[in-house]
Amino acid sequence: MFSFIKRLFNTEEVEPDPMKYLIVGLGNPGEEYDETRHNVGFEVLDNLAKRYDVKFEDDSHGWLGEFKHKGRTFVLLKPTTFMNLSGKAVRYWMTKKKINPENLLIVLDDLNLDYGKTRLRPKGSDGGHNGLKNIDQLLGNNKYPRLRIGIGADFYKGQQVNYVLGKWTKKEWETLPDILAHAAECVLAFGTIGIGRAMSDYNKK
Repeated sequence: MFSFIKRLFNTEEVEPDPMKYLIVGLGNPGEEYDETRHNVGFEVLDNLAKRYDVKFEDDSHGWLGEFKHKGRTFVLLKPTTFMNLSGKAVRYWMTKKKINPENLLIVLDDLNLDYGKTRLRPKGSDGGHNGLKNIDQLLGNNKYPRLRIGIGADFYKGQQVNYVLGKWTKKEWETLPDILAHAAECVLAFGTIGIGRAMSDYNKK
C-alpha cells in the first residue's frame, strides 16, 4: 500500500495523515443538474455541510469544504470536472491533502440498487458508472472505498441517460431526506469506527 502512495504522490517522503479523510460526492456541476438522481453524491455532502456549517469554496477541480468530527478531519469534495472526469479531481486532492487510499470514500448513485438502499464497500467494480471508471483509470486500481446510493432502474429500454439525469419524483422527494441523512451518518461512521463496523451498521436493506 505504501508503494502505491509513493507512486501516487511521486515522492519518497509522503506521510499521509491517518486521521484525515477525503469524502468525494460524485455529480455534475450546474443548475440544470441540481436535484437529479445522478447528483445524489453532491446531496449527501450537502447534508454533511449543513450539519457542520461548512461553506464550500470553489477550488481546483472542485468545490471544497472541511470539518472535524471526533478528532478526525473530513475533507468534502464535489468535483466540477463533470462526472466522466471525476478521477482528475480525486487524484489531485488525494495528492494535495496527502490522503491514504483507504481514507478515500466515493459517494455515488447506483442503478443496480433499489431506491433508498445503501451499500458501503472497501473496493469493487465500476458497475458501469462512468465516474468510477475514470477514477479507476487515473488511480490505477479499484481498491478504494465507495458508498453507493440506490436510485433504482425504473425506466424503459434506452432511457437510462434521461433517468439518471432526471429529477427526483414527488414520491422519492418525500423520502430522500431520510436516505441522505442515513448516508451522511455512514460517512461519519466510516471515518470514526472503521469501514468494517460501518458496513455492518449502515448497509441498508
